[in-house]
Amino acid sequence: MLLLICGLVVFLGMHSVHMVAPAWRARQIAALGEGGWKGVFSLVSAIGLVLIVTGFGGARMQPYLLYSPPAWLRHANALFMLVAFVLVAAAYVPGNHLKARLGHPMLAGVKAWAFGHLLATGMVHDLVLFGPFLLWAALDFAMSRRRDRAAGTLYPAGTARGDVAAVAIGAIAWIGMAAWLHRILIGVPALGA
Repeated sequence: MLLLICGLVVFLGMHSVHMVAPAWRARQIAALGEGGWKGVFSLVSAIGLVLIVTGFGGARMQPYLLYSPPAWLRHANALFMLVAFVLVAAAYVPGNHLKARLGHPMLAGVKAWAFGHLLATGMVHDLVLFGPFLLWAALDFAMSRRRDRAAGTLYPAGTARGDVAAVAIGAIAWIGMAAWLHRILIGVPALGA
């Protein structure tokens, strides 16, 4: 569990620098250049991700039940995951209404992913993994929206074409994860079947 916690601190810490130390981040970008900062950011994030994956795998070997969710919540989680995949796709597909309305659909997608998994799983290691991601995404989303309003940031208007593309890409990715990838990457079927 300690490795998982260390990974979360490293990964989420690096992803929180823009919130908690924007001046320090700006100095690093000035000193290293945009590419240099992105390289350091990517390296530290990758180290954190490896620690999370390794730590979570180890923590799953010593499961402690915290609560026992009803089976129907696994199906509710599947719907949360569909929403999460569409939101993440909307972060990258240009000209969609989700991006225009939310500004930060990736963070909204992380919130949906973490919340859905907290509903459907009841082990301590699940709470330790998904709880911090939910908290981080909620804080980052709120701060990013506040920053956007203060700066008068406007996102490009959405189009039906952009909406269809975001939903289609998200749905296809969701089907792939639910049908095959969750079992391959995580070791358990998406719906627990």
